[in-house]
Formats: sequence, structure tokens, C-alpha cells
Amino acid sequence: MAAASSHAIAKLLLTLVLLQALMDSAAPACSVDAIYSFGDSIADTGNLLREGPVGFFSSIGSFPYGQTYEKPTGRCSDGLLIIDYLAMALNLPLINPYLDKTADFSSGVNFAVAGATALDRTYLLQNAIIMPPGNMPLSSQLDWFKSHLNATCPSQEDCAKKLGRALFLVGEIGGNDYNYAFFQKRSIEAVKSYVPQEVIELGATQIIIPGNFPIGCSPSYLSLFSVAGSADHDERGCLTSYNSFAAYHNEQLQAAIDNLRKANADISIVYADYYGAFLHLLDHASVLGFNEGSLLKACCGSGGEYNFNINLMCGGLGSNTCADPARHVSWDGIHLTQQAYRAMALSLLMEGFAQPGESVQKIWSC
Repeated sequence: MAAASSHAIAKLLLTLVLLQALMDSAAPACSVDAIYSFGDSIADTGNLLREGPVGFFSSIGSFPYGQTYEKPTGRCSDGLLIIDYLAMALNLPLINPYLDKTADFSSGVNFAVAGATALDRTYLLQNAIIMPPGNMPLSSQLDWFKSHLNATCPSQEDCAKKLGRALFLVGEIGGNDYNYAFFQKRSIEAVKSYVPQEVIELGATQIIIPGNFPIGCSPSYLSLFSVAGSADHDERGCLTSYNSFAAYHNEQLQAAIDNLRKANADISIVYADYYGAFLHLLDHASVLGFNEGSLLKACCGSGGEYNFNINLMCGGLGSNTCADPARHVSWDGIHLTQQAYRAMALSLLMEGFAQPGESVQKIWSC
């Protein structure tokens, strides 16, 4: 027992040392000058807030959202996101949202919008999937990006130079395509028929494309789709069928990435394994400081086994917030806490969950 305890303490100390290294602003200059981000609520740092959040996202502009950061910013968490930690590890400031027209965009632009989909509204509606108002799909975010370049690049050569020293974070995107379908009771087999195959080729030199999370471990899915007495739960308590679907999505995505690499040998394309990094977090939760008794429970919610109710979301009248978000993995049943996002960022940069590893080392060579 004492040996196990000493081992756990040693691992915790190592984690703290790695965190300090990640946050060290005195590190030498990196090879990346800017980050351009596309995606959904996993990466949105304030675009939806400026568009006017509705539905699931109606509370993101007020506390308890942002409470760890000490102000609501439009991030769907109590604090910072993975993209924030990736930026800090490159000695860059936090990347401002595109719709903040007073912001400094010299270090990049965040085009991600909470609720966004990989597929366009027309395609989803043709498959009887109802979208929330104001959905900003990936294609619209790319239009924003092109407009930004047209407004900021004096010449094509200047643009090429700028993009050559930039990092593109494309995703996680596609999760909402499935969320909207599943929450409307569409079957897994029906959803598989429109797994997005397109991965972005932006003409940049360094692109990171994250996969989907194991959605069967999300309190929202567990609350909505768990059936008493079902054999669908794995040893972690997650829904096997929905995790299998997420794994299927990631396999398709990695196959598309492999094709992109073959067609663009001069471009560094990194796959970020959010699925594996999240399960790694669950499996090492106690060492990372999380409460093992609440790994599948939302910090902010309205009661029940998973502290999640789709009709009474975090921030709504009658919802509650846990005393210490840093001890929880899930923030609101859909998104993670700042502490969980930080742990995942560390896993991506330092524990092999972003591949190929040599490309990751080259990008973060500072």
C-alpha cells in the first residue's frame, strides 16, 4: 500500500512539473507565430456569445460559466479550453474569437462556434436532422477565414508567409452532427450513413485534426440513453454502443487524414486522439487529482445520477454547481472542466496522444 501511495505521489509530482513546463512563458521562441482555429464548442472562445446564444448555450455568457477564469468569456466551461493550453505552450496569447472586432489578431484567429457542424444545414435537413437557429457550419467558418485573409494580407506572398508559420486547429468538428441526430432519437445505423469524410486542406503547412470524444462517457448521453439492466455499459460505466460509434467516426477520420498526407507530402498533418486522451484521463483520474466518485457526473447540472437534465441545463434556474470544479471531469454534462481540458492538452503534447510524434515535437520545439 505504501509503495503504491509513493508511486501515485511521484506521478502527481511529475504531472505538476509537466504543467509548469507547459505554462513557462520564459521558453525560447517557437516556430509558430499564430493559430487559426475552426470547430465547435470544444474550441469556441466567444463567437457564439457575440452571435447570441440560444437553446443549450443560452447560459454561457453568465456565471457559473467562466467561474474558474473569474469571468464568463463564451467558453463552454468553467475556465480555459484545450486550444488555450496549446497556445500557451507555444508562448502565444489566448486566441481571440473572430467576431470580437476590437481584438488583436496578430497571433491568430479563432473561428470556432459552439453548436457548429461539419456538414452544412442543407445536407442535415435532407436527412431530417433539425438544426438550431444560427448554426455556423465549417464551410461558413472557412468563409470567415477567407474574408479575414482578404482584409489582412497585402499580397499573396505575404499570405503564404503568414500561413507558413501558422498552426491550424481543425476541430474537434462533427460531434454536433451526431448529437443533433441522437438527441432526436435517430438510430446509430442511420447516422453512420453520413459520417463526414471531408478533412480540410487549407494550403497551410501545419494542421492538427482532432478526433471525437468517447461520447458514451458523457453525462448527457448516459442520462439520455442508459437503460436499467442493460449490458451496454463497460467497465468504466460508459455506453459501449455510443463509444463504438465514436471510434467508427475516428477510424474514418484517420483514413481521410492518411489520404490527405499522401496527397500533400509537404504538409504536416497531426491527428489528435481526443478519444484516447479522454479515456487515459479517466483511467488515471485519482493521480491527476479528480474525484473518482464523480467521473461521469456533471459539476454543473440539476440532479439525477449523472447530474444532467436536458430540460434544465447548467446555469438555468434550479441548477446547481459543485464546490470544486477542479475535482470534476465534466463541467455541464456535455463539456469538460478547465482542469480536464488541461490534463488532455498535456496528454496530447507529452504522452503520445497526438501523432506523428515527430511533427508534434517540431511544432512545439520551444
